[in-house]
Amino acid sequence: MDRADAQALTLCVVYSPHAGAVDCVDLQLPAGATLADALRASGLLERHPGIELESAKVGIWGKACTLDTPLRDGDRVELYRPLAVDPKEARRLRYRSHRERVRKG
Repeated sequence: MDRADAQALTLCVVYSPHAGAVDCVDLQLPAGATLADALRASGLLERHPGIELESAKVGIWGKACTLDTPLRDGDRVELYRPLAVDPKEARRLRYRSHRERVRKG
């Protein structure tokens, strides 16, 4: 392994455009790369044109981060899509649906 390879970061960038679909890109970037660098290099922004990088929610291994966060070897960079339904409202709707099924049954 030469010196350049020793300083390269190997990481994965993932995005789920909708339930059941995952777009995953394995990358090698130079040491000192940031989360924004990884997202730009991944090609996700071109494949999913609705994503606005400056306002997107992003993270590393499930922990929210900023675009200028430096990366480490082995990181999993995640791009989060907006929630379609507020989690509390979704829970209420599931409870209401369950209660109606129990009454009918």
